[in-house]
Amino acid sequence: MNESSEVDAFVFARRGELLAVPAVMLVVLGEPSAFSIAVGLPLAFAGEAIRAWAVGYSGVTTRGDAVIAPALVTGGPYAYVRNPLYVGNFITALGFAIAFTGANGPRSRATLVAAALATMLAVYGVVVPHEERYLRATFGAEFDEYVAAVPRVLPRTEPGGSEAGTYDPSVIGRAESRTFVTFGAMLLALAFKARQK
Repeated sequence: MNESSEVDAFVFARRGELLAVPAVMLVVLGEPSAFSIAVGLPLAFAGEAIRAWAVGYSGVTTRGDAVIAPALVTGGPYAYVRNPLYVGNFITALGFAIAFTGANGPRSRATLVAAALATMLAVYGVVVPHEERYLRATFGAEFDEYVAAVPRVLPRTEPGGSEAGTYDPSVIGRAESRTFVTFGAMLLALAFKARQK
């Protein structure tokens, strides 16, 4: 493994901790308002719903410290965008960034939102190509056909390519337990900060 691959593998394995940094920043520095909460929380829930839908197709393999994929999943949300988990995460992060910063001054709000989303872009800018190298090496032409039919992050309006995989809602609780705890902690922190106003 070359040095670049080692860095990519490290970022992939530590993606949760790295993405916790902007969440903590929002909790510590954010000043929510009733309006920002009303706008931001529906986005946060929508992002988590997209993520849960994707996990119902991809299963618990998405939670590991190394990339694994027993099969190439191209059904459900994966028929519209290749990285629905990360699209969902980004929407959730945007929702919480909006919710937490409504009473911050304009410059502070813009800085906090931009820093949170830039951190996500930086992490996923490493993680997504790392995953794609694995998928290409594992699935070859099948993955190349999928890439040609389905965009990386901006969803199609109609499903693309052949759809493989089945939806199993029973895996969501197991696969998303950490995400649900984190989401709940963010909701509690938001409620606490809102009560301090």
